[in-house]
Amino acid sequence: MKTEGLVLAFTIFTSSKRKSQMGRAFEFRKARKFKRWAAMAKTFARLNKDLIIAIREGSSADPEMNPRLRAVIQNCRAANMPKEIVERAIKKATDKDTSDYKQVNFEGYAPHGIAVYLETATDNNNRTVANVRSHFSKCNGSLGTTGSVEFMFDHLCFFKIQAEGVDAEMLELDLIDYGAEDVDLDGDVLVIYGPFESYGTLQNKLEETGSSIVESGLERIPNTTKELDPEATLEVEKLIEKLEMDDDVQQVFHTMSSSSPEGE
Repeated sequence: MKTEGLVLAFTIFTSSKRKSQMGRAFEFRKARKFKRWAAMAKTFARLNKDLIIAIREGSSADPEMNPRLRAVIQNCRAANMPKEIVERAIKKATDKDTSDYKQVNFEGYAPHGIAVYLETATDNNNRTVANVRSHFSKCNGSLGTTGSVEFMFDHLCFFKIQAEGVDAEMLELDLIDYGAEDVDLDGDVLVIYGPFESYGTLQNKLEETGSSIVESGLERIPNTTKELDPEATLEVEKLIEKLEMDDDVQQVFHTMSSSSPEGE
């Protein structure tokens, strides 16, 4: 009788433990799923603003007449943005009542001397300034003045094209006169880099040659990076995450080394 009681108690204990482990696993998977959904929603919101800006600045909702719009649509495809959402965003962008977004950049420092450069698209500059300043302040960073960290980054354009059947060396030689500075193989795509001023000429040349452009855009690559210990890395990542999740922020660039340990 005593043995049966022990067996029953052990069974209840292991069952409870298993349920607890399954519960934690479920919560972990749910948290990861919500994080993915949040990141996807943020990406779509950013691309939606890019579509509006491209149409307003290009004065045309026709991709054939608007090179910048063509590029944004390519990026929408690369991000798996549903076609109907893209079409709805383009239609909305032609509406006079749609918010008129302006591109505004911010510069500052995260904790431990990490330089941070932000690109935003906003329809209310006062709100954006207040929010960005608040993020820096709450994370022990400081918002700087224009030009305070911009010089620490190289402003480049990039194009990703399908690598299959393409001779990378020949392509680089063909594109040098159009501003290309480097061509790298990244999996099944070739990534072409050049100064940001060469974006238009490179886009035109790639389209003329029939290259299959998968994605394109502008980046700010740090001239030098700084590696931090795990604790300091988490402090910087806290600020970066807050900035990236801000509705007005389009891109965040920083000088923290990618080799720094990532926080969980």
